[in-house]
Amino acid sequence: MTTALKPWPYPRWVAHRGAGKLAPENTMSAFRLGAQHGYRFFECDAKLSQDGVLFLMHDATLERTTNGHGIGGELGMGEIAQLDAGSWHSRAYAGEALPTLEALARWCLANHLHLNVEIKPTPGQELETGRACGELMNRIWPKTEVQPLFTSFKPDSLKGARETAAHIPRGLLVDKLADGNGDADLKLALELDCSAMVLNHALWTPELVAKVHGAGLRCSSYTVNDQWAAQRLIDLGTDGIITDRVDMFSPAQSGEHL
Repeated sequence: MTTALKPWPYPRWVAHRGAGKLAPENTMSAFRLGAQHGYRFFECDAKLSQDGVLFLMHDATLERTTNGHGIGGELGMGEIAQLDAGSWHSRAYAGEALPTLEALARWCLANHLHLNVEIKPTPGQELETGRACGELMNRIWPKTEVQPLFTSFKPDSLKGARETAAHIPRGLLVDKLADGNGDADLKLALELDCSAMVLNHALWTPELVAKVHGAGLRCSSYTVNDQWAAQRLIDLGTDGIITDRVDMFSPAQSGEHL
């Protein structure tokens, strides 16, 4: 017996961290550049500052994408806002700031764009970061708009988001199948009342897509940067493709062939 598919009001194509690698990830310049390439659905990484503000950054540590040092979540937002998050990428983006999740969300709302928030907690803050993401969206995201999508590799982060904003769809991120066939991961996604599973794109097979769709969940993939890989996922009937290559894939390509 198959279950009706969860609603999925999102575009197929998702710009990874704003504009992939064309601009410094998780900065407003990146999201603006992604929008200039026609993207309407954006993925970002959110974590908590020491004083409880959600800001955008992928790594737990600051060194790779800023001029700072140490763990980002151990700084207050006042310190985080002063970091240079652009010079590592290129001189054109020198001085770029790390935005708050609220700033990005309000930009998306003002421009009628869709948002995928990957809850990326500093280790040990899984539950509270998820709760904070839900609380923020409850406060600023109108119920009349298409809701954001919360995703995470951390079940506790998805639990926290469900506690504070159960109405916002959730997706379980998976990089390696726990049992080889996806049954354990699907069971966990269903226990978390997820709307989707978001897998490393190489993990999807016709059997797994059928299994996940049969359970009522959507199938999405990261990070897809090759034509052949994207075409394979389209042919498999998956629902979402997260890409760095906003310059290669047009989000208008929602049909069966690239």
